[in-house]
Amino acid sequence: MEVDKKYCMSSFLMYRAIVDETKSFSKKYNPHHFKVDFPRIPISNSLQLENSIKDMMKEWTKDGKAALALSGGIDSAILAKFMPKGSKVYTFQCIVPGKKVTNEVPQASKYVKECGLKHEVIEIYWEDMEKYAPILMNSKGAPIHSIEVQIYKAALKAKQDGYERLIFGETSDINYGGLDKFFFKEWTFGDWMERYCYVMPYLALKDYEIVDEPIRLYEKNGIIDVHEFLRNFTLKTSMGSYINACKCADIEFKSPYLMTFMSEPLDYNRIQKGESKYLVREVFQRLYPNMEVPVKISMPRPMAEWFANWKGPTRKEFWPQCTKDMNGDQKWLVWALEKFLNICDE
Repeated sequence: MEVDKKYCMSSFLMYRAIVDETKSFSKKYNPHHFKVDFPRIPISNSLQLENSIKDMMKEWTKDGKAALALSGGIDSAILAKFMPKGSKVYTFQCIVPGKKVTNEVPQASKYVKECGLKHEVIEIYWEDMEKYAPILMNSKGAPIHSIEVQIYKAALKAKQDGYERLIFGETSDINYGGLDKFFFKEWTFGDWMERYCYVMPYLALKDYEIVDEPIRLYEKNGIIDVHEFLRNFTLKTSMGSYINACKCADIEFKSPYLMTFMSEPLDYNRIQKGESKYLVREVFQRLYPNMEVPVKISMPRPMAEWFANWKGPTRKEFWPQCTKDMNGDQKWLVWALEKFLNICDE
C-alpha cells in the first residue's frame, strides 16, 4: 500500500473516507474499506420490500440475540414492527449540559409503545467522542465519521447486555431516495462537488489535492447520476462507519435495507412532489396506519455546540484559524483528522 498523506488528508476532508483503496496515511495504518461482496434482493415495489424485511428480521431475531437501534425515523420504526414483543431497542441521545438539542427519544418512544418493546436511551457526551475516537481510528486505520462514536457506545451496551447482533435502518435513505434535497435539480460536475463534498481541502490544508475520481465515475455529459452515486459510493463510505464501530464492540452489524436494492428507476417526480423514499413510506403507512410520517431528522449530533469554543487545529499541516467560519460538522472532520495525524505520530 502506498503512503500518500497529502492524498489521504484531502480525501477524508472531502468525502469522510479514503477513496483510493491503495493509499494510506502511514505504514502503521492501512485503511479498512467496506465492499458489497454479497447477494442483494432486487426490490420493485413496497410489498416486496416489506416481505423481504419481515423475512430477514424473523431470521435474525429468532434466537433472542438481536437488539435494534431505534431512531425517530420511519426506517427503524418499520424494523421495530418485526422485533419480537419484549425485545430490546436502543435510542441515541446526545447531551450538551445546559442546552436543548435535537432529541429523537420522544418519537422513538411512540414506536416502542406501539410495538411492545423494551426501550433504553444511550446518552452521548463530548467526553465519549474524546474517549472512543482513538479506539475507532486505530481500528479503521483512518479518521472517523462522528456517528461512529454513538454507534460504538450503543454496540458496547448491547454486547454487555448479552446481544450478538445489532440491527439498524441504515442505507434506506441511500437506496430508496430519502435524501430528497439531492433530487430537485440536475447537478453539473462542479455543482455536485461543491454540494456534496464536506470540506474542500484548500480551506484547511497548506498542502492538498482535489480528489474528484468518485464524482467522475457518475458523470455523463457533465451531469451527475445522483442516485447511482449515492447507492454505490456513499453506501460504501457510510457502511464503513457502521461496520467499524460494531466490529470494535465485537457485535454483528445487520441492516435489512443493505441487503436489498431498488431494481426500478427512481421516480424523481414523486420525490419532488414530497414523497421522498416513497416505497419505504408505503411500508410505514401500512404498518402504522394511525401515525403520521414524522419529519426526517438525520442522526443528531450537536457539533456546533460541542465545538463552540474550539480554536481550531494547531498542527503545521493546517492553516491557522482555518475552522473560523466552518460549521460544527466540518469542524469535526478537521478535529478528527488532526487527532488521527497525532495517532500516526505516536
